[in-house]
Amino acid sequence: MPDEMCKQDIRSLLKTFGVAADEAIVGHIAKNPNLSNLSLKVTLEDNTQYSDENIEKISLEVTKEINCK
Repeated sequence: MPDEMCKQDIRSLLKTFGVAADEAIVGHIAKNPNLSNLSLKVTLEDNTQYSDENIEKISLEVTKEINCK
């Protein structure tokens, strides 16, 4: 299990992304008031340069239809 500092870093990353993504999406909807829905995909890409090439990189995609009305 990750130590507390690691957990804090993960939470900080996700919080920063969440706030930025919310602002981007809300701003996009405000600029395009006739939108009825959005089809969005969030991707987590592991850019770590591992010394052991047998380590599997993290890969995650989440898709969601957003109702804008």
